[in-house]
Amino acid sequence: MCRWAAYIGTPIFLEEIVSRPGHSLIHQSHCATQCNSAINADGFGLAWYAERAEPGLYRDVLPAWSDPNLKSLTAQVKSHLFMAHVRASTGTATSRNNCHPFAHGTWSFMHNGQIGGFEKFRRDAEMMIPEELYSDRKGATDSEALFLVALGEGLDADPRGALERAAARFISIAKAKGAAPYLRMTAALSDGKKLYAVRYSSDEQVPSLYYRYSETRQGMAVVSEPLEDGQGDWTEIASASFSTFDGETVTVEDFRPCRLALAA
Repeated sequence: MCRWAAYIGTPIFLEEIVSRPGHSLIHQSHCATQCNSAINADGFGLAWYAERAEPGLYRDVLPAWSDPNLKSLTAQVKSHLFMAHVRASTGTATSRNNCHPFAHGTWSFMHNGQIGGFEKFRRDAEMMIPEELYSDRKGATDSEALFLVALGEGLDADPRGALERAAARFISIAKAKGAAPYLRMTAALSDGKKLYAVRYSSDEQVPSLYYRYSETRQGMAVVSEPLEDGQGDWTEIASASFSTFDGETVTVEDFRPCRLALAA
């Protein structure tokens, strides 16, 4: 299982989420507490929004704790909306193209979880990516494929519906050709204006996800695990839900792709 963190609000230095807290994302990369693997050493990545509509992107294959460039970058870059991810591979190679977040146009996306038996239906999954988006398929992960299929399902107009429809398609094919669990995920995505997060699993082992608004930062952090030990004011995001973060406002909707998968 991977670990990730995202932020939206008043611009802050990325280090305030990525490296400075006691249980920061870098700390979680070698000492995670709420996932099967405490070590997330198969690469890391950042996506952030600033003066341009498209996100900046920095990814590498080193463990997050061992790259001095990462600490230097997060200490200098300030952003009102950013994502950070440390990766634990579920089978694909450790390469820069397989590191999250992924970006296309104004959109960025990162994922923690798995699509059951993906290696058994990789070719079928590739065929679900629209032809006009296939050239953007740079890596080999199930996460990137899910992102590109969601873009093809209309992410620009309907983020929740597009991701739900894409997830339903992967659940259906995992049931037919893959293995259980068909889909486990916590994912974050953004168009540079709002931050979206989803927490879902086709079984009962749903990955953890929390959010917290900070009056000091005047912003919202959405994280796999709380960033400080002993902070009890983190809100756990409910399973089977799609959350939209816009300033201090949080909107929560149902996210149930299994209904669509059963109907298919």
